[in-house]
Amino acid sequence: MATARVRLGALALAVAGVLFVLYPAIRPYSDEMSLQGAAAFASNAWIVAHVLAMLGFVLVGLGLLALYRTLRDTPAEGLALLTLVASWIGIGLTLPYYGAEAFGLHVLGQEAIRQDSAAMLVLADDVRYGPGIYLFGAGLLLLGIGAILAAVAVWRSGALPRWSGILFGLAFALYIPQFFTSPPIRVAHGLLVTAGCVWLAFSIWHAQVWRTVPRSDGNGLPRSPE
Repeated sequence: MATARVRLGALALAVAGVLFVLYPAIRPYSDEMSLQGAAAFASNAWIVAHVLAMLGFVLVGLGLLALYRTLRDTPAEGLALLTLVASWIGIGLTLPYYGAEAFGLHVLGQEAIRQDSAAMLVLADDVRYGPGIYLFGAGLLLLGIGAILAAVAVWRSGALPRWSGILFGLAFALYIPQFFTSPPIRVAHGLLVTAGCVWLAFSIWHAQVWRTVPRSDGNGLPRSPE
């Protein structure tokens, strides 16, 4: 049962990676101070993209729980625990902002279209850069720190391939800077997140496979897995 739960967490991490590239790929981009921007905010694609991102963060949290269970009883157990704590707090601080941007700006866009005026779109910056931006920034910073700790923990553990956490750590360390880039680069960053999550997920899954392989008891006879 423990192995099955860890594999489920690894699967959640892989799915999260896919969601993180769908988010920038589906999200509509436009001049957000125009009626085109209002149409982007009011679209179903706006809601779907942001909800996928929110689900991605939740699934990353589950995946990191699987990582912690994999690295227990290794030299990196303490780092794995710090990874889990920092990342879960970071995810918790990040999600409210995504909710505000997804649903708050959606309503704002709908109202601008109803009035056939882009004047009220100046409120978009009030939604984005109000007090919530501090929680958002702190959350993504903690998640980035957690991802870097995860990469270090994997490197030191001896339980997973050393390089399997590097892309994961790099991808989330770059999560804040990618917001200031063009849409193609944001999609490319999404692909980096996908690669990092899938590689780490595969390594966690493969580690569970090895743990379930019967081993010899020293006399040439198979021994049940511990």
